[in-house]
Amino acid sequence: MIDDIRVENLALIGEAELEPCAGLTVLTGETGAGKTALLSACKLLMGERADSAMVREGEAAAVVEGRVFAGPHDTEGTVVSRRVSADGRSRVRIDGALASVRELSERVGSQIDLCGQHEHQRLLDPASHVGMVDAWAGPTVSAALEAYRGALRAARAAERELARVEEAARTQGARIEEARFALERIEEADPKPGELEELEESLPRAEHAEALAVCANDAEAALSDEGGALDGLNAAISELARMGAVDARLSEFADELSSAAITIEDAASELRRYRDGVEYDPARLAAAQQRHADLKGLMRRFGPRMEDVFARRDEARELLSLVDDAEARMRAAREARERAEDELRGAARALTRARDAAAPRFCREVGKQMARLEMGRAELVWESRELPRSAWTDAGPRSCELLYRSGPGMTPRPLRRIASGGELSRVMLASKVVLGEADGVDTLVFDEVDAGVGGSVARALALVLADLARTHQVIVVTHLAQVAVMGERHYVVEKLDGEMPRTTLHQVSGDARVAEVARMLSGDTARASLDHARQMLAEAGRL
Repeated sequence: MIDDIRVENLALIGEAELEPCAGLTVLTGETGAGKTALLSACKLLMGERADSAMVREGEAAAVVEGRVFAGPHDTEGTVVSRRVSADGRSRVRIDGALASVRELSERVGSQIDLCGQHEHQRLLDPASHVGMVDAWAGPTVSAALEAYRGALRAARAAERELARVEEAARTQGARIEEARFALERIEEADPKPGELEELEESLPRAEHAEALAVCANDAEAALSDEGGALDGLNAAISELARMGAVDARLSEFADELSSAAITIEDAASELRRYRDGVEYDPARLAAAQQRHADLKGLMRRFGPRMEDVFARRDEARELLSLVDDAEARMRAAREARERAEDELRGAARALTRARDAAAPRFCREVGKQMARLEMGRAELVWESRELPRSAWTDAGPRSCELLYRSGPGMTPRPLRRIASGGELSRVMLASKVVLGEADGVDTLVFDEVDAGVGGSVARALALVLADLARTHQVIVVTHLAQVAVMGERHYVVEKLDGEMPRTTLHQVSGDARVAEVARMLSGDTARASLDHARQMLAEAGRL
C-alpha cells in the first residue's frame, strides 16, 4: 500500500505530495492539468523505464520518493527514491541504500497494478488468466497445482536419467577402449593409498643397505676395538684418577670423562645393533624398485598425482559399468520414467478437473459485476485446450484462456481483441472486484477507467470502485463526478499558467470539494451545480 508519494521537477510538476488513503482516493482536474505526470511518478516507483523527457524543463533531475507498506503486517514500510537526471541516468535507493531498478520492480512494482486503458495490462496476457482463476479458487486448485508441479519435476528428472543411461550405452570406440585400457593398467598395478609415500621413504635405505652396515661397523670398531677410542679414554681416566689424590681438580676431569665413556659405550652398542639389523636382500630391493617404477609410471600416464590415478580408475569403472549393464540400467530407467509419467498424468487430470470446476464459477461472478457495470449480457468464457505432453509447463498441462463474449449467440473472442478500451477496463475492474483479497496486488491505480462512460454506467462504475476499495487501496484518475464523490480522499490537479506552466496538487474537502464536483458536473459553479454536487456528496456520505 502506498503511504505517501512526493514528486519534484517531473514534467509540469515543480513539487507535489500525494497521501492516498487505504480505500478509494480520487484525482480530478481539467484535461491537460498534469494528472498523467502523477501516473508517471507511480510508474517510476514501480521500477518502469525512466526517460529524460520526464524531467521538468530547466531542472537537473526529477525525483520521486515514496513510502510503501507490504500488507497489514508491515509496520515499518519501505522508503524508496528514484532520481532521473536530465541526461537520462537513473538512480534508485531503497531504505537509503543504493539499489537496482530490478530490485525496485520486485519490491514495489509487484504490489501495485497500474490499470490504464493504454497500459500493458496483465489481463491482455492469456498466461495471467490461469493465475487469476487459481488465486480465486484458493486451496482447491493450489493443492492440485503443487502436486502437479512435483510430479512434473519427478518426470523431468526420470527423463534426464534415462537420457544419461542411453547416452552411456551408446558410447563406443575410443572412449570405451581408453577407459578399458586405463582400468586394466591401474587394476593390474593395484595401487594402495599411501603406498607410494611409504616406498619413497624406505627405498633409499634398502638401496644403500650394504654401505650403511659397513659404515656402522667401522664406526663401532673405531670406538670399541683394541686401541680404539674407548681404550685411550679409559687409560686417560685411570691416570687422572691416580693423580687425583694429588690434585682434586684432576679427579673432576676423570669423572667427566667417565660420563663420556659411558655415552660412547652406549653409542657403540647401538651401532652394533643397527649393523646387525640392516637387511640386504637383493630380491626384495629389486621388487621394491620395480614397484616404485610401476607407480611412477601410472602417475605419468594418468596423473600427475596418485589422487588423479585413483579418480581415473573410478571414472573408468563407472563408465564401463554403465556400458556393461546398459540393458538392465535402461530397463530400470524406462520403468522409472513410466511410473513418473503415470503419476504426472494423474496429477494433470486432477488439476484440470479442479480448474475446469472453478473457472466457470469465476466467470459467472465476473459476469455479475460486468452486469452491474451496464455491460448487458456480456460474459467471460473459460477455454481449456489440451496440449501435447512436450508442451506441458509448470503452469499446467493445458492452454487456458478467458475469452470475452459480448452477448448470447456471439462467438467468444480473446480479450486482447476487444476493440473498446472502455470495455476492457470494465472487464478488468469486474475481475478485480471478484478476486478481492485473493489478488496478490495491494494497490490498484486506474487511469481512464471511465473512458466513454456516462449516465447510469458512471454511477455503476463508481459503486463497483467503492466495493473494490474494501479489499484494495484504489487510486483513480477520473473525469466523472459520480466516481469523484465516492472517494474517501479527493485531490485536485491544476495547471497554473505563466512563463513556466506548473502543475499543483492539493487535497479538497468541504466547500472546495463541492465546488470541484460542481465543475465536473457542468463546468461551472452556479448555484444549481453546487446544490447538485452537495446532494451527490451527501448521498455518498462524503459531505
